[in-house]
Amino acid sequence: MIMSNTQHKARLERRVAGSTNRWRLPKQPFSGDLLSLSQMCKALSIDFEEALRNPDRLCMSQIQKFFCENFKKKDIQSGEADVILECLGFKWELHQPQVFQSETLAKLYLKALAQGTTHPLRELEELLRAQSPKKTKEKSPAKRIIISLKINDPLVTKVAFATALKNLYMSEVEINLEDVLGVLASAHILQFRGLFQRCVDVMIARLMPSTIKKFYEAGCKYKEEQLTTGCEKWLEMNLVPLVGMQIHLHKIPQDLLHKVLKSPSFPENCCFLDRDIGQSLRPLFLCLRLHGITKGKDLEVLRHINFFPESWLDQVTANHYHALENGGDMVHLKDLNTQAVRFGLLFNQENTTYSKTIALYGFFFKIKGLKHDTTSYSFYMQRIKHTDLESPSAVYEHNPVSLRAARLVKYEIRAEALVDGKWQEFRTNQIKQKFGLTTSSCKSHTLKIQTVGIPIYVSFAFIFPAS
Repeated sequence: MIMSNTQHKARLERRVAGSTNRWRLPKQPFSGDLLSLSQMCKALSIDFEEALRNPDRLCMSQIQKFFCENFKKKDIQSGEADVILECLGFKWELHQPQVFQSETLAKLYLKALAQGTTHPLRELEELLRAQSPKKTKEKSPAKRIIISLKINDPLVTKVAFATALKNLYMSEVEINLEDVLGVLASAHILQFRGLFQRCVDVMIARLMPSTIKKFYEAGCKYKEEQLTTGCEKWLEMNLVPLVGMQIHLHKIPQDLLHKVLKSPSFPENCCFLDRDIGQSLRPLFLCLRLHGITKGKDLEVLRHINFFPESWLDQVTANHYHALENGGDMVHLKDLNTQAVRFGLLFNQENTTYSKTIALYGFFFKIKGLKHDTTSYSFYMQRIKHTDLESPSAVYEHNPVSLRAARLVKYEIRAEALVDGKWQEFRTNQIKQKFGLTTSSCKSHTLKIQTVGIPIYVSFAFIFPAS
């Protein structure tokens, strides 16, 4: 009796598989139809042993590869749709080859196919045979499969999602800047990597003050390092020349902006960075090169807004006095990479020559850029006499003038340009040079570059070492 029950129980666990009613016990390595699995593996060029080791894992990449290779050159489907996608309150009519370009839709399709039949592998084999280009004439109408996709991402709009689905059929669909975030989000949900990468390329190429915040947040949200790195690099190059003049203040809460700008509303004995609300920002502002603020009136403005700790500004002032008393020596600055005073030029298409005069501790320099032809440029710095200034009062009014004949300078000149989505970087070595006032000693080394990129971002970094 006991043996009989055991045998009966074992029979109940047997699974019928295949059109010939073959059956296998589910506890064996593969619980389905081995012949059918072998046929499917052969059709899709899937390793049969690998399929046996992972019987519950559908080889999506191979299935997608099959459809993409066989239909990438085929005209857009014009026949009746065989897949209905229910999403965002709409019913989207799609075709099988296009569905398999999206890993998400392909999984939903195969899941629906498995639920609608007792022999899903056989159904898949028939589907593959029916879709084979060699047997187009023999193809019989396939039954419609209905799949549903729920989307909770607020970035996905109906227009953006429709654009993403359109890209399943056409590879050159234009992606509008106002829709690119939604299309990126749709491509992420659909697991449509080709479209996702196209969106990333569009976003990197269209970075500007009004888009940098949204694009960077999208890069972080979808863990797309190429996009976040592109945003960081763009901001690094454009923070001073562009964003500083076009900052979108409406993105900052008005009450917080008011408190920061009208800092006397804080107690005079407690600056913003010393309060609880500012403690988390201290590491960020410690990175600022406050020693680059050399004008007394600018330091007084910083004191008035009560943003920085008084001790920080006192140290900056003390270092300036020490440098002035020692002929410009910046003994508190050692590392050119992290402590240099920096000035820059933004060389645009319309520029053939561009120069700017700078003054520091009574020494005057002109930083200059020259365009020789459509792709050839050179950049250098030159010491000038205070008596040779074109507008002397505008440059050194209320500033000291040094009469030293020579000034030791440690400097580096760098230039960067964006070409085909990649940054070209040029630089001199770190150079120590005595700048005099004669023609033979007043000019720095020249950085000569060849590039088709425009604009060119040029920076002059230097310190006055002890001499």
